[in-house]
Amino acid sequence: MIPLRDSQPRGGTPYVTLLLIALNVLAFFVELSFSPNSIRYVDGRPWIQELGVTPPAFNRLLYQLYGRGTLYPVTERDYFILQYSLIPVEFWSGKDLPPKIPIPIWLTLFTSMFLHGGWLHLIGNMWFLWLFGDNVEWAMGRLRYLVFYLLCGVAAAFSQMLVSLHSAIPQIGASGAIAGVMGAYLVLFPWARILTLVPFFFFYYFMEIPAILFLGFWFLLQFFSAVSSFSHLNLGGVAWFAHLGGFVSGALLVLLFKRRWVTPGLVSWWRMRRYYRPPWGWWP
Repeated sequence: MIPLRDSQPRGGTPYVTLLLIALNVLAFFVELSFSPNSIRYVDGRPWIQELGVTPPAFNRLLYQLYGRGTLYPVTERDYFILQYSLIPVEFWSGKDLPPKIPIPIWLTLFTSMFLHGGWLHLIGNMWFLWLFGDNVEWAMGRLRYLVFYLLCGVAAAFSQMLVSLHSAIPQIGASGAIAGVMGAYLVLFPWARILTLVPFFFFYYFMEIPAILFLGFWFLLQFFSAVSSFSHLNLGGVAWFAHLGGFVSGALLVLLFKRRWVTPGLVSWWRMRRYYRPPWGWWP
């Protein structure tokens, strides 16, 4: 299902959301400035001797062509991504292993949020951020929304790292933080209508779906995908647990970061359901 727009009125220009989108796009163009063909070398000795793992981004074919003992060849673009991505086994060790970066290693919790693996990865994430971020920004205020976004990204990163403690697969992407924004949207505006493009075999249909159903279905999809990847011991590829951790953290943190006068839709519904009793004696 592809969301196209929501029915919730925008409360002004979402400057922070636009800034986050701009930073993600800028970071992606910085990635593209590095060649996908030129070769650089990563010293694999610290990875093997200290952590007992093969260096990240190991490519067997590339090694057969250009390998030099414990010097592992990677493309120039991958070299940059390895520097600023979040690598669980490296993060938990607290050691900055090759390729090293000029900043403390814990800052990769934040730099990794602005890296993406391709155009589709970037466009998909930025579309969801634009669609759901404007209303959440309005409900929180700009500064609190920015802090909220970063905290959700950190919570998402730890959620994934906790199930992949010894993984040398780089974690990149804004999807964990954006999942937090989606969790907040669910709590704030559960009854907003999401115009959605729904594929059905070879046909596509436009449907208006309540946010609680659209986001609930999205969350369940992430949950079953995460369970499936964990049960098959395949934690590479999509960071499903980051999506779950970001979504749950966003749904909880929104209650702390929202403006005082904003009443979340789920809270209003619960109060009405709890205290209102219709004359026929039943309330769904």
